Amino acid sequence: MAHHDSTDVTIKSLQDANESKGHPTTNADLELCYLPATQVLEKFRNRSLSPVEYLENLKKRADETEPEINAFAATHFDKAMEQAKAAEARYANGATDIGPLEGLPIAIKDEVDLEGEIVTQGSLYYKDNVSTETHFVAQRLFDAGAFYHAQTTTPEFCCAGITDSRVHGTTRTPWGLDYTCGGSSGGSGASLAAGTSPLATGSDIGGSIRIPAACCGVVGYKPPYGRNPDNTAFAYDMYAVVGPMGRTVEDVALMQNVICGPHPFDNASIRPKYELPLQHEGLKGLKIAWSMDLNFFEIDEHVRANTLKTLEVLKGLGAELVEVDLSWTAKADRAVEVYLDHLFGGYMASVVEIDPSLASTWATYCVRANQNTTSTEFYDAYESQMEMGRAFGAVLDDCYAFICPTLGHHEIPADQNPADTLTINGKPVNPMYGWTLCHPFNMLGRCPVLSVPSGIGGNGLPTSVQIVARHLDDVRVFRVGQALQTAQPWLNSAENRPKL
Repeated sequence: MAHHDSTDVTIKSLQDANESKGHPTTNADLELCYLPATQVLEKFRNRSLSPVEYLENLKKRADETEPEINAFAATHFDKAMEQAKAAEARYANGATDIGPLEGLPIAIKDEVDLEGEIVTQGSLYYKDNVSTETHFVAQRLFDAGAFYHAQTTTPEFCCAGITDSRVHGTTRTPWGLDYTCGGSSGGSGASLAAGTSPLATGSDIGGSIRIPAACCGVVGYKPPYGRNPDNTAFAYDMYAVVGPMGRTVEDVALMQNVICGPHPFDNASIRPKYELPLQHEGLKGLKIAWSMDLNFFEIDEHVRANTLKTLEVLKGLGAELVEVDLSWTAKADRAVEVYLDHLFGGYMASVVEIDPSLASTWATYCVRANQNTTSTEFYDAYESQMEMGRAFGAVLDDCYAFICPTLGHHEIPADQNPADTLTINGKPVNPMYGWTLCHPFNMLGRCPVLSVPSGIGGNGLPTSVQIVARHLDDVRVFRVGQALQTAQPWLNSAENRPKL
């Protein structure tokens, strides 16, 4: 909070008036902090805003919000300011090689390699780990003129749907500090929602971009597997992708266009480079399939109400809605558990065995789950993926896109423990997988998935829907997402932003 002398009656009165309306006072220019990245860059180009002024406001906002939400694992404002000054000079001097992200600060998830920086992956095992190279995606952002001002928090090894670690503590959604920002790209989502970053990186192996996007009321994109390059062994896992997060569909598309495309060092990356338009036609006449629960998830009243409202919006935009039965069962849930427990849990086990006392509760949970899987079950997961892909492929052969909730429930404690009982509609569900509808679409790794807000629930927390399209047809999800954003804007005024 900003502090003023109590003898300044006029300022004190304005503060009291603002706070009584639910709008906390701030030293930062919030309209500037929440300005879409595309508009920030436009203002840089026409010189109505300086990169230095913009970064100064982000820092003021971070100073005020970080003690409450804890989105940043590390900050680099001094270094970023030097880069902002250099960008300001390039704009002022009329440089002819201005990059598409010139002068824009971007938050980088604390698992993405940055040469010379400590990258912890939210783990005490890596608390002093200094990266020796820069991730391919991060390098593309920097080559486009961006720079990083912060690294964002993640649970240990990015292994949970919440963001809580022994090395960086608990990260919370700006919409309700008792509740999670989601995970594993939780710090990225929380920073975007709080107005301390215009864009952020995320990664997604079981929903880790879309879960925090949903918990924080922002936009997250899980690209098709191979669309964006990776510099780790997870480049060869069809569940795992690196992707963009932002506050608008256009911002996410802009970032995606910068980071996507083949890389000579990533044999899994897809040719040719895929370019998304930033503007799209409407939805009139398009057939859009939907399911409320994918046949086996519990959906709470807040998510259900806002999903139905969003479907009505689509209908009002001229789309034809078709409720579909995918014939999926809870067998799909077990398949993803086995797959991730076997591979991802095995990776964690190799580290945790060094000294189990350093592990977080979620890492320990995953390691124990790994011990309960077999190679036969792992192959069975592939069988399930094949069956799911056939059913889903038939739907998307007939429909332009598919809609379902991103999460079934948002009232997840910020420090949720895997041993805690989690219930939805009075029914106990798996603490890791039971409240998120994301992971089935990691199983269908080539399908693009965009998570966008669907409203604010009666509990004051944001809700979200996922837009899914047929494999490698990215533009479809952005077309539907932009239409929804235009019809029901989010984070565009003080009234529909978190009161933090």
